Amino acid sequence: MARVLVTGGSGFVGANLVAALLKRGDTVRILRRKSSVSKSIEAFDCEKIVGDILDPLTVSKAVQGCDTVFHLASVVAYWRAKKDVVYRINVEGTRTVMAACLQHRVNRVVHTSTIAAIGIPKSGELATEQTPFDPRSSQMAYADSKRLGEIEVRQAIARGLNAVIVNPAQVMGPGDHGMYMGNIFKSSLRGTFMAVPIGGLCVVDAHAVVLGLMSAADKGRCGERYILGGENLSYMEIAQTLANIVGKKPPRYIVPNWVLKPTAMVVDAFNHVTKIPATICGEHVRLGAEFLYYDSSKAQAELDFPILPFSDAAQRAYDWYRANGYITKINKKSGI
Repeated sequence: MARVLVTGGSGFVGANLVAALLKRGDTVRILRRKSSVSKSIEAFDCEKIVGDILDPLTVSKAVQGCDTVFHLASVVAYWRAKKDVVYRINVEGTRTVMAACLQHRVNRVVHTSTIAAIGIPKSGELATEQTPFDPRSSQMAYADSKRLGEIEVRQAIARGLNAVIVNPAQVMGPGDHGMYMGNIFKSSLRGTFMAVPIGGLCVVDAHAVVLGLMSAADKGRCGERYILGGENLSYMEIAQTLANIVGKKPPRYIVPNWVLKPTAMVVDAFNHVTKIPATICGEHVRLGAEFLYYDSSKAQAELDFPILPFSDAAQRAYDWYRANGYITKINKKSGI
């Protein structure tokens, strides 16, 4: 029975991981921010520490006595945060966690990065763990900060830390209190998905990511990174799957690439002046022309990582959103 710390344990993937670790019989400690949503962890029988990963004393206290540390805490909804906050948490926060792990001689660290830290693949190619980070991604705060976070991990490895890096794709599944994918279902229900961008995305089942994280702790090679992806699907394929789940007509049109840039400018301008929390940013729109497809074969071979169907993950996510009141059926008369 391992003694485990999960930073960001109240988040979407973090809470799913904690549930799996507890089911396995591990002794789990969670480190979460005071402002984080705690609904997903209220029923967990584990130690919960409230604190900031930028505070060395708090992090040291959380790490002390643990055999394994899963570092998941980061700015996920980066479009809702200031650029300097994204860098501080994703880079300086990772540095603080790795330093504490070195100080307390943690046996194993699994750092959760993202496919964004790998970068945008060349046209017609699947990105791998060896794909060079591209200049365009270096201009995106989230992608660049996660790349720099990986560098912090590698520097700690050079100092003797036994750590491995995982790069999940876009996650879909139950437990998404942040509604990172839930708003897409809402749009499908309202029938506002008339058109989609030409590009595509690698989408992964939250359950598969949890299995990948746990396997990385057990089997991953120190210093290696592993893409935890799923199916590579066009945005039209994704939209058609979601429309089928909610019982609505799928989109009929593809948005031309030349429309995306001015649309992105409008979205950014709207987000700048409105007080409504942003659900999308211009960066999302611009990336709509890209086929963000990734190769998970390394994780399949070394971690026994499963490639699970997107349709199953989407159905379970939709059922969870509805069961927890995040999504309701659309009333035809009222439109809500």
